[in-house]
Amino acid sequence: MQKNLYLLIAFLLPLLSFAQRAQQINHFVVKENLIKNGKLAIIATDSEGNPIDNISGTYQFVINGFNQELQFNEGVAITPQAIEASAFVFVKHRNENGSHGRLYYVFKGDDGLNPVAINWYYLILIPAIFLLIAYLFKKLMVIALLVLVGLFVFNYSKGLNLENIFETLVHGIRGLSETVMP
Repeated sequence: MQKNLYLLIAFLLPLLSFAQRAQQINHFVVKENLIKNGKLAIIATDSEGNPIDNISGTYQFVINGFNQELQFNEGVAITPQAIEASAFVFVKHRNENGSHGRLYYVFKGDDGLNPVAINWYYLILIPAIFLLIAYLFKKLMVIALLVLVGLFVFNYSKGLNLENIFETLVHGIRGLSETVMP
């Protein structure tokens, strides 16, 4: 009798851990809400970008530094605040597997919102190109530095700050190391 109980527990334990893993959000994408009310929809996905429909419940997210409890129904949650103007939006979720975040630039136009994911390597590549050009043409060094400072000030007014840049870089490099060394 006791041996059968151990076998039953040994059989059910992996199934219970699988059920808990299925409810975790490790990847997500941001899109415009279907009713086009200026709010963003966060869609839980797998690592290949396919939506996961079995995610339901309340999950903690950080959106531009503010904690938000988002209610997921069939893998989709709607942010509570509407986007009034084009802005940078950094969305982060933390679970047992670690922190998962992405940086987006949300274009606000007449036809609605258009979120564009910003890859972490662009945050390194673009300033590096400016500095390389400035280094090659030493007379342009001051102009290049002023352009970089101007870009930072403009983007800061749109919601991009150093914390979002560094977190995007960390998440990107961590994701790169996970794909190279699983």
